[in-house]
Amino acid sequence: MTARILVVDDIEANVRLLQAKLAAEYYDVLTASDGTTALAMAAADQPDLILLDVMMPGLDGFEVCRRLKDDAATRHIPVVLITALDGREDRITGLEAGADDFLTKPVDDVILFARVKSLTRLKSVIEELRKREESGRRLGLLEGAAARVRAGGGRVLVVDDSPRQAERIAGELSGEHRPMIEPDPAKALAAARGPVDLIIVNAASSAFDGLRFVAQARSDAASRSLPILAVVDPHDKARLVKALDLGVNDILARPIDQQELAARSRTLIRHKRYTDFLRDRLDHSLEMAVTDPLTGLHNRRYMAGQLEPLVAHAARGGASAAVLVLDIDHFKAINDTFGHDCGDEVLREFAVRLATNVRAVDLPCRFGGEEFVVIMPETTVEDARRIAERIRGHVAGSPFRVLDGREALQVTISIGVAATSGVGDTGEALLKRADEALYDAKQSGRNRVIAHAA
Repeated sequence: MTARILVVDDIEANVRLLQAKLAAEYYDVLTASDGTTALAMAAADQPDLILLDVMMPGLDGFEVCRRLKDDAATRHIPVVLITALDGREDRITGLEAGADDFLTKPVDDVILFARVKSLTRLKSVIEELRKREESGRRLGLLEGAAARVRAGGGRVLVVDDSPRQAERIAGELSGEHRPMIEPDPAKALAAARGPVDLIIVNAASSAFDGLRFVAQARSDAASRSLPILAVVDPHDKARLVKALDLGVNDILARPIDQQELAARSRTLIRHKRYTDFLRDRLDHSLEMAVTDPLTGLHNRRYMAGQLEPLVAHAARGGASAAVLVLDIDHFKAINDTFGHDCGDEVLREFAVRLATNVRAVDLPCRFGGEEFVVIMPETTVEDARRIAERIRGHVAGSPFRVLDGREALQVTISIGVAATSGVGDTGEALLKRADEALYDAKQSGRNRVIAHAA
């Protein structure tokens, strides 16, 4: 998988070295020699990963990272800080600034490329969700910008056979999060299917294979997208690289530094909640695309997609299907007399009465204006007529109380009924027959049901 990587370092030799290594692996490399330029390029070019030197004149790497993470346009881009220093304080400072990892010069090529693959994979998932969210916003299905998500109060599953280490991890995280310890990997996999924000696994466990646990978690749909932080021996390079290759999101070296544990956990939980936010927005946009916002019923677009397969199945000799086309009588007079707000109240109340008087298998939809459609699978015209009469009677049988109960309106509806006719039938033809029956009901006095003879 290729990716676009921005390399930022004020020393040209360092830039050229990283550029050559990355280009040899077919990565597209951008370069910058100072923090201000890097910020501008990150916003304009949207790289998949930023390799950022810490020690630079002017804006240092820590400040550049903070600004990247504070900007809604760039906060989703993974950042790896690179420095000649190997001090604990610098590592913690970088992680708390929002960095996704911290590599020390001279950079180990194996670790570098394993990290690049892992982080660009994460970025591609987030980017796809962001693009879909933006599409929903352009279509008018979403409003507003993404809010920053918090990283506190996370539910953390600690999978570790070492009681002492597990207790230390849980103790450190308990001030900010809600950790739970599970030494049995099978039980941990089951627990991961519940509400969990982060898994911390001992990859060097002696009682079970930590890497196998990671592979199983990634193969389970319920835990596939959960962030995993692996505790590893820093000298076991092969296991570290394999963990990243299997889908571990981050690495924590032993012996565990408590502040580093807190910083890495906070970052992973924030990433997880951001992707959850995007997925929820996507689900919402998809729902809005097929839902009528006034009544909450499905809209015409969704109805068409459901009707055609039923009619095609009936045309091939399957069970017949029926449709009802319903129209509120004299609806224009309601709008003209009481106003459009009152008319909207009538539409909402009618939608409720319609939905509560059809069967669970039926699909009530708003077709447009004051016209509604009910799709009825495996239904004969006689059964459809009977259900239509029940709906008509329920609507006419009690007044609609609108305008905060100040008005009680007597509302009636007319309904046209049609059922599939056999070979060659189409959804459009079925709707047309039901609409013709509705016209007949209107012409013959309204407040009645008429079925079209197939």
